[in-house]
Amino acid sequence: MRHLAPNYQPLDVVLTAGEGAWVSDTAGRHYLDCLAGYSALNFGHRHPALVAAAQRQLERLTLTSRAFTHDLLEPFAHAVTDLTGTEMLLPMNTGAEAVETAIKAARKWGYEVKGVPAGRASIVVASGAFHGRTTTIVSMSDDPQARDGFGPYTPGFRIVPYGDADAAARAIDETTVAVIVEPVQGESGVIVPPDTYLPRLRRLCDDAGSLLVLDEIQSGLGRAGSTLAQDLTGVRADLTTLGKALGGGIVPVSAVVGRGDVLDVLTPGTHGSTFGGNPLACAVGLAVVDLLRPGTLQARARELGRMLRDRTDAMVADGLLARARTVGLWAGLDVESSLGLTGRQTCELLADAGVLAKDTHGRTIRLAPPLIIDEDDLDLAMTRLREVLLSARDRA
Repeated sequence: MRHLAPNYQPLDVVLTAGEGAWVSDTAGRHYLDCLAGYSALNFGHRHPALVAAAQRQLERLTLTSRAFTHDLLEPFAHAVTDLTGTEMLLPMNTGAEAVETAIKAARKWGYEVKGVPAGRASIVVASGAFHGRTTTIVSMSDDPQARDGFGPYTPGFRIVPYGDADAAARAIDETTVAVIVEPVQGESGVIVPPDTYLPRLRRLCDDAGSLLVLDEIQSGLGRAGSTLAQDLTGVRADLTTLGKALGGGIVPVSAVVGRGDVLDVLTPGTHGSTFGGNPLACAVGLAVVDLLRPGTLQARARELGRMLRDRTDAMVADGLLARARTVGLWAGLDVESSLGLTGRQTCELLADAGVLAKDTHGRTIRLAPPLIIDEDDLDLAMTRLREVLLSARDRA
């Protein structure tokens, strides 16, 4: 009898243990994890510094609710804002909660500060985006799988093509309180916009008196080879959503960071979370900041990212991949159609070869190995991928 709702279709792998970039299953087989929990495991499985921080806190205090404060909450807020060069932090738990928080803050700011008439706030968003799965967030989506069957939808969103700043300009008007985009679209297959895209959005928002909100839940905290992906273009968002890696793969931790005058509109009673900013989350989050503060992991993502780019570009040149998009230690790979493989089939074959990855949208697979992966292990993953694709071509 089935007791688990069928809202996922995982690969036929049942994992029981993990260490660094490697995991093992119930049969004792080992796999190289090249998904890293959609970047929640940027630091690998059971990083000793993160496990130690969690264990220490488990012996002290795990939850207070926000009816009270605790000794790690302000240090956590200070550490994350210092790392990201922002002014204020509002803690939550999941990425979707962080995006919901940013939407609420932008709308309330729009009414109270910008002076948008009540009930008329609009937010410009991008096609192909993935910001979560709540009913309001799927109202921002044009992905039928995520959206269909969940209406009626929350109004107030204008969807324009991703990477097209001119389209965003046409959608912005006096009611626009924010533009919300991902600096790099992860779920869509690591879609990297033109270099001019974020700087142009920044100027458009400045000219319109609107907020620029960047969703860095997947792209942030080292994945792109910088602390935030927006750092690569010199753009500073008014609000940035963080999640996934902020919890170190141990507990769900998310946050919105940004301008204090914007987050200040969320006064007592207007927004909250029982678990947001709990002591255990803050302890792990502080340890995450300690790992990122020196910048060595970001540099490592850049260095290994060059290897990832070179190896995948070679597979494009050899006709195994149709396209390869990389930024930092992150890749979206479109399998060449002549090989006759879907993305799902490619991931199944990779799993058979001892490498875990995730498909998305037809023939596309995503690679996001932990930032701590050894160069030899990344080489192994690239070799196994090449072998899988060569075998498929031989069979085609």
